[in-house]
Amino acid sequence: MIQASFTLRGRNPDVLTCIANLSNDEVFTPPEFANRMLDTLAEAWAASNNGANIWADKTVKFLDPFTKTGVFLREITSRLNKGLADEMPNLEERVNHILTQQVFGIGITHLTSLLARRSVYCSKRANGSHSIAKGFDSEAGNIWFERTEHTWANSKCTFCGTSQAVLDRGEALETHAYAFIHADNIKTRMNELFGGNMQFDVIIGNPPYQLDDGGFGKSAAPIYQLFVEQAKKLEPRYLSLVIPARWFAGGKGLDEFREAMLADNRLRSIDDYLSAADVFPGVGLKGGVCYFLWERDNPGLCRVTTRFKDWPDSTATRQLLEKGADVFIRFNEGLSILKKVVSVETGQSETLLLPESKRFDRLVSSRKPFALETTFKGKATKRAGDVLIYQNGGTGYVARNSVPSGTELIDKWKIYIGRAAPGTGNRDTYPHRILSTPFIGEPGSICSETYLCIGPLDSKSEAESVLSYLTCRLTRLLILLHKPSQDTTRKVYTFVPTQDWTKQWTDADLYAKYDLTVSEIAFIEKIVRPMDLASDFLEDVTVVEEDE
Repeated sequence: MIQASFTLRGRNPDVLTCIANLSNDEVFTPPEFANRMLDTLAEAWAASNNGANIWADKTVKFLDPFTKTGVFLREITSRLNKGLADEMPNLEERVNHILTQQVFGIGITHLTSLLARRSVYCSKRANGSHSIAKGFDSEAGNIWFERTEHTWANSKCTFCGTSQAVLDRGEALETHAYAFIHADNIKTRMNELFGGNMQFDVIIGNPPYQLDDGGFGKSAAPIYQLFVEQAKKLEPRYLSLVIPARWFAGGKGLDEFREAMLADNRLRSIDDYLSAADVFPGVGLKGGVCYFLWERDNPGLCRVTTRFKDWPDSTATRQLLEKGADVFIRFNEGLSILKKVVSVETGQSETLLLPESKRFDRLVSSRKPFALETTFKGKATKRAGDVLIYQNGGTGYVARNSVPSGTELIDKWKIYIGRAAPGTGNRDTYPHRILSTPFIGEPGSICSETYLCIGPLDSKSEAESVLSYLTCRLTRLLILLHKPSQDTTRKVYTFVPTQDWTKQWTDADLYAKYDLTVSEIAFIEKIVRPMDLASDFLEDVTVVEEDE
């Protein structure tokens, strides 16, 4: 029976390739992708250990601290079974050693712990008659799960920050209080779960991504960063996790995590997938995903590989945080273009920071330029003293003396641009627009939170010049390099320089000004589609907002 479980897998359908996800937050990892991560791990191990084969080492301990289907542990077991065959020729002894001494997991729910045991031990009971492991006394084996409770304080969990109103729902339902991040001392907790002084060489897996935080509307706080931070505290030799890529630019709850990751020279490789669907088919996860490899004992530069559908992979070995930047520049080609732009504007190549006088973001308003919520609706008819308001779904009118803030902008020319990027702009498809369609705001107008305001501008011709600049592909690429989601705030304009506002700008003008090569231009036009102000505006009639 043991022999069959390892030799027939290539012929029998693999149930883990077709099992449905529990949700977009708890995503099952396809076996092919898990093996890609394991290949990356094996290559790094060999490079740092004189060509040694990690799968032929019977002392290496592996942990998946948030196992769902058990796919990582199953594939590790399969590889170890082959790699240790020469040293441990007896199949039953070899398998028993691997399962009892080398592979460990923590289930995220009761259901997933059963799935994982079935995948790894061929039985939901590690000590059952059908289990391929013969050395366990307990049903759990080395795949642990017990119900864990949140620790509530001021209506929030002190460990994961989730809302008590959302997840304090009785014993009949899962708590989603993941054991790995609900512990004061994770090393002590691991010793309690698995016994002895547990030191894992490799931690690998796919953590839960987010939890409802009880905010207004559809609101979910990221939690995957908590798993990464906790895993580092265990000090494994290697750490490899697949997580959403939105941490590259920070955002909701991720700024400190981003800063720590980008400053960590033990992060040795990042494989970045621009579309999450290329990894997790059918999962609605915007912004893409990545998996990284962290090496405790081998600091250095990071190998960054960008992948998207059938495009050629783009790989470069570089530092994660460039001088003058506060985000990770996602595209290798985009970094070289940005360096050219900054060099022309500043006369230096040592930093990506534009001087204040040349930064376009100083023209861009805060999230609520006139302190009016996106739900605000003006009156349908105009009265004396009213100003026009551009609002979600159209226009209206509001008394000038009732505008709470931004009154200095009312009688100036400006540009309005949607805070969210709807239509093709919010999908992980390329080329796309990056921005919603900007339009000129005449004197005597304001906007709700649905829009940002760019200005003040001194004349209509100046407004038309700025508008032409925003339609250029290069401008929108520079915005994309600082844009973690479909939400477009003032901050995403950090890398955009100001220009001379006495002319109409075209991409040809910008390509020539910054001396871009044919290949750099081709990259820009592969990523950013042309903007047609008339037709694109029709796509933006319904604005979809998404919190960072």
